Amino acid sequence: MKAGNETQISEFLLLGLSEKPELQPFLFGLFLSMYLVTVLGNLLIILAISSDSHLHTPMYLFLSNLSFADICFTSTTVPKMLVDIQTQSKMITFAGCLTQIFFFVAFGCLDNLLLTVMAYDRFVAICHPLHYTVIMNPRLCRLLVLGSWCISVMVSLLETLTILRLSFCTNMEIPHFFCDVLEVLKLACSETRINNIVMYFVTIAMGVFPLSGILYSYSQIFSSILRVSPAQGQHKAFSTCGSHLSVVTLFYGTGLGVYLSSAATPSSRTSLMASVMYTMVTPMLNPFIYSLRNRDIKGSLGRLLLRAMSLNKGTTAKLS
Repeated sequence: MKAGNETQISEFLLLGLSEKPELQPFLFGLFLSMYLVTVLGNLLIILAISSDSHLHTPMYLFLSNLSFADICFTSTTVPKMLVDIQTQSKMITFAGCLTQIFFFVAFGCLDNLLLTVMAYDRFVAICHPLHYTVIMNPRLCRLLVLGSWCISVMVSLLETLTILRLSFCTNMEIPHFFCDVLEVLKLACSETRINNIVMYFVTIAMGVFPLSGILYSYSQIFSSILRVSPAQGQHKAFSTCGSHLSVVTLFYGTGLGVYLSSAATPSSRTSLMASVMYTMVTPMLNPFIYSLRNRDIKGSLGRLLLRAMSLNKGTTAKLS
């Protein structure tokens, strides 16, 4: 059904990172490797935490959820991109596009909220150590995780449903490797004021407020650490939150780079590369940051590897 230059389209065309045929094998190999490293690294973090009773603490409960969210976040976009590169078919249905937007927004928001919850956990551990077990009790931790999931789903549902009211022009090309909300809205021929209001609301609620909470928590943490007189005590306190602070810097730094680059030069290759950093590089590096900077995680991974090797030797011995 058409009205002027508007139509109810059923498919979009994802232009991807590059249309040069000679680059496709390289891009496929690169992003497949990154995706496998991301999934394997985050799975190892989850297995290490779940298999070690000493790591059944609030901080590692939040970390395992963050690792799972990272796997889902990158799985929302990368497998589709790999299939498109391999098959040279860049079409995505309207329903598929909405589904991708829903999960992308949901897991992006979940990352934001979990990083905020982890900052609060570090704040309580360093600024109120004597009351830590009372404040961060199992019931509160479960509520924080469940609340993060529920809020992320509701916010994503709100943003996705507002797209259903739009009519789209006959131009259905999305200059991206996934259905980015901003790019989809540019193709709409109908009024997008409500969508823009919702997007601003989501940005403030899921970006500005969590980041403000993280910055406040760390301002209190640093103030508390600087009051610790021995240098050894200061170093120990800094090391407990160093991994989280590194992940926060990487996550918000790349995310902010996407919006700044898209605002400065719309549809530029710079914006596309910033999106790659945000959607693929950050989830891939998170497990390395936590495993390399965290002695407990390294110890648990080592024990997990030894158990796997002993089981393999036992299986080999039985077969022989």
